[in-house]
Amino acid sequence: MFSIAYRMLGNVEDAEDIVQEAFLAWSEGQREQIRNSKAYLCKIVANRCIDRIRASIKTRESYVGPWLPSPFLEEESSLFDGPAESYLHKESLSTAYLLLLQQLTWAERAVFILREVLQFDYDEIADIVGKSSANCRQIFRRARGAISGLAGSAASAPLKPEALREKVEQFVNAIMSGNTGQLVGMLKADATMYSDGGGKVTAAVRPIQGVERVVPFLLGVAGKIPPGFAYRIAAVNGQTGIVCYSEGVPINVFTFRAEGDLISEIYIVLNPDKISHIRKL
Repeated sequence: MFSIAYRMLGNVEDAEDIVQEAFLAWSEGQREQIRNSKAYLCKIVANRCIDRIRASIKTRESYVGPWLPSPFLEEESSLFDGPAESYLHKESLSTAYLLLLQQLTWAERAVFILREVLQFDYDEIADIVGKSSANCRQIFRRARGAISGLAGSAASAPLKPEALREKVEQFVNAIMSGNTGQLVGMLKADATMYSDGGGKVTAAVRPIQGVERVVPFLLGVAGKIPPGFAYRIAAVNGQTGIVCYSEGVPINVFTFRAEGDLISEIYIVLNPDKISHIRKL
């Protein structure tokens, strides 16, 4: 259930709320009349996600700066589907992938997630989203085509988990030591950095593009380390990320997209509302 809600909404707390609401509705309903509990719960979750998406359209339009999904730390969620998730399944949790999903309509997003990520058959999907199986097939083809078109070079093979972790560790060391050359050598020439402060904390309100702009920005931020600063490397959105703290309180979360052996995109979530679910040190 959480897999559907989080991928549709890109928000951990909203996804957890919807899953809990779905189980409450299921427990209070006439369960003896429900033939397929899984499909019933998925239908509730999908419909409530759709309601949230529709309600958030105006809020999203007025959002200050880049919008990024709230970071999901696997170790901190009891609603995660479990360690058995495949590498490719976890890849669909990545920040880059979630941003692609956000470009789809609610129907495309729901059908695509249920079919491509969770491997539901079309009859099950039709029952969940309230459309015919044939219509769901058409929606899926359209969504898959849209994702492929939006992904562009993102369709290239991502770094394996071990390689990405090593890259992230090198990234941290380069920033903390102020090693400009090492940092430049890790990024693509057209690397882009997105920072989501939501208008609540200081953050770049536009994406910063180009290694010649990204590196000075990162080193400048590193020169303003807050009191009691600490960081840890963690599994964020199914990949290696960085969680930063001040006096034990989470202040930002880094995730990455890599092409080949170079970092192509850096995502930084600073909006306190989006990291409030992360435990303190």
